Amino acid sequence: MLKKFIWGFVIVLGIAVVGIGGYAYYLYDSVKDTANDIHEPIDPERDKNVPKPKVDKSEKEPISILLLGVDERKNDSGRSDTMVVITVNPHDDSMIMFNIPRDTRTEIIGKGFDDKINHAYAFGGTKMAVETVENFLDIPINYYIKVNMESFQDIVNAVDGVTVKNSFGFNAGGYEFPSGEIELDNGKEALAYVRMRKQDPKGDLGRNERQRQIIRGVIDKGARVSSITKFDDVLDVISSNVKTNMTFAEMKDIQENYKGARKNIETFEVKATEKYINNIFYFIVSDEERNQIRSKLKEHLEIESQSVSENGDAA
Repeated sequence: MLKKFIWGFVIVLGIAVVGIGGYAYYLYDSVKDTANDIHEPIDPERDKNVPKPKVDKSEKEPISILLLGVDERKNDSGRSDTMVVITVNPHDDSMIMFNIPRDTRTEIIGKGFDDKINHAYAFGGTKMAVETVENFLDIPINYYIKVNMESFQDIVNAVDGVTVKNSFGFNAGGYEFPSGEIELDNGKEALAYVRMRKQDPKGDLGRNERQRQIIRGVIDKGARVSSITKFDDVLDVISSNVKTNMTFAEMKDIQENYKGARKNIETFEVKATEKYINNIFYFIVSDEERNQIRSKLKEHLEIESQSVSENGDAA
């Protein structure tokens, strides 16, 4: 299902976050209009109390981004069935990117009980989703990018397909995907590539890895000057399907000062065990695993590290 994938965000990431596609400046006015259309602050009170990092050239700081793939339909609040966390350190031009499994059991901030992490968005929208992830990882989330996942195929088509490195051969959706480096020519083929789960020995985790392959593929494709011919298509998809708390000024500064990070992307999987509680399936992330992730992210963001105690609180 389209809602399971996070492809739409990568166009914004490519243009505004990691600095690829410098050709954006050729269409400055169009980019600015699109940026204004998609700008949506999380919450006025939060924005007042949680300062954003400095991203201008003089005092640029590491940043964190939460990417939400959301399926929102009429009379339905939607769920963030895909959650990708990205941290970017401009001092060593590096990026960390990983998925939080949607069935991860954790405290839903603002509700006071444990549930699947992807339910936070259904309960309280972007604000509750962001603050629940912040509590889970014990790091501040500086920016969010929310994508309506119905845009998946349009996004891939807008950049004329992507190149990925497939770890094992399989057939899915009427397509053959051999092992090795392969070209996914359009959104329909890319969707078939990432939807496959039953043939993958890693199940959902393997599918998450293919998601990240597409993300990197689109980032790399966007860096090529030839993509300028599709720029209007990209902007149309963004304007209709993306929201973010980044301002246009922040996008420009990040584009200019963080662009080197796209060449050094580290990805990893969150280790979790499967468990049924009251006949409901969950992924359980141990304190040890969460402590390791927190320490890794805090080191990358250059902030002080804390550990998770046995009851799940910061020690």
